[in-house]
Amino acid sequence: MKLKKLGETGLIERLAKYVKGIGDDCAVIRISKKRYLLITIDMLLEDVDFKLKEATPYQIGWKSLACGLSDIASMGGAAKYAVVSLGLPGKLSVEFVDGLYRGIKALAKRFDVEIVGGDTNASKKLVIDVAVLGFIQPDRLTLRSGAKPGDIICVTGVLGGSYKSKRHLTFVPRLNEARSLVKNFRITSMIDISDGLSTDLNHIAKESGVGACVYEELIPLSKDAKSVSAALNEGEDFELLFTMPLREARRLARKGPGSNGVKITQIGEILDKKIGVKIITSDGRVKDLKSKGFSHF
Repeated sequence: MKLKKLGETGLIERLAKYVKGIGDDCAVIRISKKRYLLITIDMLLEDVDFKLKEATPYQIGWKSLACGLSDIASMGGAAKYAVVSLGLPGKLSVEFVDGLYRGIKALAKRFDVEIVGGDTNASKKLVIDVAVLGFIQPDRLTLRSGAKPGDIICVTGVLGGSYKSKRHLTFVPRLNEARSLVKNFRITSMIDISDGLSTDLNHIAKESGVGACVYEELIPLSKDAKSVSAALNEGEDFELLFTMPLREARRLARKGPGSNGVKITQIGEILDKKIGVKIITSDGRVKDLKSKGFSHF
């Protein structure tokens, strides 16, 4: 069977028998009773995650770290260390590599993350592989698997149009927002929207063993989103998608997660597994919300 036929999700499920604890944005390792270690790794490829003609070295470097930080955020953690490995075409200039690291260092400084090592190698196209390590208190750890029927589905920010606006190159990971949420509210599940709302909501539903329903008219569209379909399927928004009990959602609506002004929108509800994952359109139709977001294969 070819990988293209199996698909990215199918490949991950196949590899799960070799990997312990697969299924969340980070690996979680208990290092003490009061602290868990979070580890995530993201590989960015030229012409897949960025194009050299459309992005500056600084932007590419920024995004390469931002993706890993977003994974740490989705678990409710605080990022601390990063390791950067580069596959570099010989045609690139030294100044280009300097620009990459300026972008990486600028974002690292913003969140007090230390770059502690890495590796370099020759490559036909630019490859950037960043591993991020962080920490989380056990009682604040948030997985994809905790959603319960009756929970409210929420998202931060706006969705869609990330490529058009180049927001996928300049986004700020929601680390501060996630830390505020898990500190002040009971968050039952969380994921960052990297592959698209349709795909990532289905991830939560599958890992939690539940169904879900979102309302088309409640989905917060960016000004660059051409349609609701863009918000559902384009991906690269890197906003937080999370669930919480109704009582907590009401409290969040009154108080908000903090003072930084990031918009949070309630877009639906977690339901029984037998209902599946649905979307109610603006004209009242109930449709299956299938995973149509980004897939590598």
